[in-house]
Amino acid sequence: MTISDPVVPVWQALGGDPALLSRITHRGAGDVLPARLPVLTAARTCVTVCALAAAEFAGDGGTAGAVTVDDGAVATAFVSERHLRVGGRAPENFAPLSRMWRTADGWVRTHANYPWHRAALLSALGTDADGLGAEIAGRTAVDVEDTVYAAGGLAVALRSPKEWAAHEQGAEVARRPLLNLDRIGDAPAVRERGGRLRVLDLSRVLAGPVATRTLALLGADVLRIDTPERPELPDQHADTGFGKRSTLLDLGRAADHRTFEELLAEADVVVTGYRPGSLDRFGLSPAALAERRPGVVVARLSAWGGYGPWAGRRGFDSLVQVATGIAAVEGTDERPGVLPAQALDHGTGYLLAAGVLRALTERRTAGGTWHVEGALAQTAHWLCGLPSAAAPEGAYESERHLAETDGPLGRLRYAKSPVTFTGGPADWPAGPGRWGADPARWSG
Repeated sequence: MTISDPVVPVWQALGGDPALLSRITHRGAGDVLPARLPVLTAARTCVTVCALAAAEFAGDGGTAGAVTVDDGAVATAFVSERHLRVGGRAPENFAPLSRMWRTADGWVRTHANYPWHRAALLSALGTDADGLGAEIAGRTAVDVEDTVYAAGGLAVALRSPKEWAAHEQGAEVARRPLLNLDRIGDAPAVRERGGRLRVLDLSRVLAGPVATRTLALLGADVLRIDTPERPELPDQHADTGFGKRSTLLDLGRAADHRTFEELLAEADVVVTGYRPGSLDRFGLSPAALAERRPGVVVARLSAWGGYGPWAGRRGFDSLVQVATGIAAVEGTDERPGVLPAQALDHGTGYLLAAGVLRALTERRTAGGTWHVEGALAQTAHWLCGLPSAAAPEGAYESERHLAETDGPLGRLRYAKSPVTFTGGPADWPAGPGRWGADPARWSG
């Protein structure tokens, strides 16, 4: 191999053909994604494993195409939301109340990008936006965390790596693998209808959409489903909607639920990205989906994992960095730090796509119903355990990894996919359409 060793155990854990490891070519790009933790190593590994799985799947039992991994492409893709331009306008990636705050005994991070999370944060602490800083400053970090979560908002206390390891959720995460790929039911071997994957995408921000954006790159018919009561942020949709269609269904309504069941009956993959258990009332647990649609691949991701005391908690990349000790490692004595990218989101997204592709490859010959599961906290634990790596020398230019397209959202500048292999696609078949504007049916 000509690439970092972490690829080998991850590929082996997914059951990939070890012979394909010799088909990897690596291009350096200088000092990209600089951090105290080996972020570039982790990002490169996640993309490499995804590209291997894509080449294997596209090879369809024959010779898989050679995989080329370019550090510049990887680094650009891992900050795709920052490179996005919509009609020349830079996106808003974090709302003003999504930030670090000093508390009486340390720091806490809040997340309030969505209006309903902002409202829950302010309601929980009994203040308005102007008074939020003073209110938080008078409380302990854990008190803010517990109070806000109890009200349906998001706030996480800063913890050191040692404190996270001693926390019950941290200990549970440490006992789990980076990614789970399990056969959860029997079904005959099956191929995709007409050779094209059909993917139902019930995810948002950011790992799930990255995974399904990658499947769309490979030609899958990806239909994202959202409830009309929870509009997506326009810039997030623009960044992650490439190659997909978007529709609105209220699964609590009988008619919309029937429509979903009709879609499910012809789906190859279902991706969910909400906190574990939150979709169970709609029959969307892995076990329920496997019972109704034998042979399906169910991919589920969450922030904290579907286990432990935080199994039912919402979460985002920035919050997981704070809880797991990453922000402490990347910070100073004066202030917590951040990774140079939302690497937990992006990395988990590429890993989830790799797991889906490996499951589909297995399904072609061995059949079965498959379950793929990842969590941002598991990716964080893995990242923190990777060996440190010296920063490569040289300059980095992102421009050659960017492209532009015109579409329903206007002129878009975007980061090209880093998942490349011989015979594979060079770009998405289409840019994003308008959120929720597509019919709830398969394209063909």
